[in-house]
Amino acid sequence: MRIAMNLRKQRKKASRDKILEAAGVRLRTEGIDGASVARVMKDAGLTHGGFYAHFKNKADLLHAAMTHSLLQNRKLWTERASTISWPKRIVSLARRYLTTAHRDTLENSCSLAALASEACRADEQFRRTYQQELKKSLSSICQQDFDTVDNNQQQETLALMALLIGGITLSRAVNDEQLSKQVLKACRKASAGIAV
Repeated sequence: MRIAMNLRKQRKKASRDKILEAAGVRLRTEGIDGASVARVMKDAGLTHGGFYAHFKNKADLLHAAMTHSLLQNRKLWTERASTISWPKRIVSLARRYLTTAHRDTLENSCSLAALASEACRADEQFRRTYQQELKKSLSSICQQDFDTVDNNQQQETLALMALLIGGITLSRAVNDEQLSKQVLKACRKASAGIAV
């Protein structure tokens, strides 16, 4: 009996993870409208009817998918630069974020950048989730709770995040490859002046 219950829990978690992965890809590549329940469930290889065993509604799914994708990407991006000085950390993070590989792979990219323009037009719940995840990323950059660092470090962290999201977004928005690369390069260079 206990083994059967554990298997059911494992299967349910595996199904939920598939749904979250599929929803995260849809969100980053097609935005909120592209992450319809039917499309996400099809991408996950599950039936539409199974959706409500995991989520209350589409808004609940979007919240969970954004949180899930950023939890994974945030660690990969910020932990490598954890042992260097603050000014070097900022430059290192910018170099790792502002790349053509990140620009070109929306399906695996940072949800904060992919959804920035969507968030400003989204409903209150989505905007609240976006803000919560932004604050978690700011804290990860600082390696402590963003609200507890001094005002100067808060300003530098916000400047870095604006440079990263703005830079990657602008580099994606133009179709001139040379200009796109110039945007990335200029933003990487500008990161060196954030914390001196």
